[in-house]
Amino acid sequence: MAKTILIVDDSSSLRQVVSMALKGAGYDTIEACDGQDALNKLTGGKVHLIISDVNMPNMDGITFVKEVKKNPSYKFTPVIMLTTESQEGKKSEGQAAGAKAWVVKPFQPQQMLAAVAKLIMP
Repeated sequence: MAKTILIVDDSSSLRQVVSMALKGAGYDTIEACDGQDALNKLTGGKVHLIISDVNMPNMDGITFVKEVKKNPSYKFTPVIMLTTESQEGKKSEGQAAGAKAWVVKPFQPQQMLAAVAKLIMP
């Protein structure tokens, strides 16, 4: 059975690029346009990994990760932050919230897939 990855980004074109790369590598994807939309889609079904932007309307990525980690069903779900943010302060904030990896945009799909492969156990 394919592993499911939730992609959270306010850019629909970026969600499409990430989704195409992941589907090409054999993953299933769920897309959300911001942190609040993503929380609404986390309804107890198995999600093996979350890829989230940091800067989004309604609920930013750091707040979203903190909320996800409060949910017992997703407490141990690894999170990759995919963002234009490269400052150490933001990275530290993301790690403190529970993010396991930080990929800076623009990114190479292979770079992202390598991070995904490290965090999802076969």
